[in-house]
Amino acid sequence: MKNFSILAAFCVLLLLGACSTPRINILDTTEDPLKEFTLEGKGEDKILMIPVNGMISASPKTGLLSSKPGTVEQVVAQLNKARDDSKIKAVILKINSSGGTVTASDMLYHEIVSYKEKTGNKVSVIMMDSAASGAYYISLPADLIMAHPTTLTGSVGVIFMRPKAVGLMGKIGLDVEISKSGKNKDMGSPFRESSREEKIMMQNTVDQFAKRFTGLVRQHRKMDAQQLNTVSTARVFTADEALHLNLIDKIGYVSDAVRETRKMAGLTEDARVVVYRKQSVPDDNYYHTPGAFAESVHLSAIHIALPDILQAGAGFYYLWPGAIKFE
Repeated sequence: MKNFSILAAFCVLLLLGACSTPRINILDTTEDPLKEFTLEGKGEDKILMIPVNGMISASPKTGLLSSKPGTVEQVVAQLNKARDDSKIKAVILKINSSGGTVTASDMLYHEIVSYKEKTGNKVSVIMMDSAASGAYYISLPADLIMAHPTTLTGSVGVIFMRPKAVGLMGKIGLDVEISKSGKNKDMGSPFRESSREEKIMMQNTVDQFAKRFTGLVRQHRKMDAQQLNTVSTARVFTADEALHLNLIDKIGYVSDAVRETRKMAGLTEDARVVVYRKQSVPDDNYYHTPGAFAESVHLSAIHIALPDILQAGAGFYYLWPGAIKFE
């Protein structure tokens, strides 16, 4: 009874907060449209800055009291809005991500290529803490790839992750009975060990996805055979190493990326740098991290917050697991 009273009081406080604060409204699920805000400059021509943060996924991210669209939806919504604005002459992707699913990364790559083809606009990338694996994959169509001096990038490869519960099930005396139509129907099942044949088939699939990745690197970046062999080990590189391997074009800061993008797009010094957000942000600047989409508030009776790496389902990833943040 005591726990119920605490929960009820908590809900009342949330509802009162929703009434007094316009940014949080539990009962109203209407989405606010993206609005344009200027970070600097006063000219007519504009450069749009799009943040790409966290795991690249097509699925929405949910928490205890909130949810927000997946990375693909967020970025594509901004590219679509930019495509309809003739005053936007270039886009800067500010990336801080260790990658994501194979499909979501490829979808974003495709959308960025499509945006460039339809608008003729330039696209730049500025990498922050990390821009690894799938995050590097989506950087490939850019006309300029710049890394922060302390960025880690690369990890050009694919990983197939799936949980295995066989050991635990044996300890607690639990088993799962399977009826299947073909011998490979339950391939990769967490309830049994994989056969040698299945491991070979899975590795072949991993190799095919990796070949696609390295093929795009070869297409977009000028590398000799030795450089490509080094990159294909799928390790991460510091900014200096990445520059030596031609994974990136320059090393610098966000302000440097803005200056280089203005120059590349043939814009004047007063060209505006703009962002799309749901709401205004006091003292807005390049380093505001939450991105364009405010989280939609909702209540969940039971929720356990897990880091991205533990929420990731079984599947194929362009991902560097070492950079997943446990927050």
